[in-house]
Amino acid sequence: MSKHYTKSYPEEYRKEAVRLADQKDRTTASVAKELGLHPNQIYNWRRQFNLLTNKQFTVHDGIDYSIKENSEMRKMRKELNDLKKENEFLKKAAAYFAKNQE
Repeated sequence: MSKHYTKSYPEEYRKEAVRLADQKDRTTASVAKELGLHPNQIYNWRRQFNLLTNKQFTVHDGIDYSIKENSEMRKMRKELNDLKKENEFLKKAAAYFAKNQE
């Protein structure tokens, strides 16, 4: 099985694609073809752009959806998972030693 690869585009590139597609003399399909994208990608970016506050792609309702924030969350989730495993091991070790002391 192969991994699914998702290409990420810089925020300025996405904004420019949406701006071009919003011009009266251009269609989303023509801009998408010109940029080598699927038209749905531009529609998705437009939807994101309209939903997010201050017309930014990275912040919505005070939540930072940037790559930096996502990588920090992944790091924190991994650390939490490691700590849970360590805690579970320590519980088992404590139970084992408590049993052997009797």
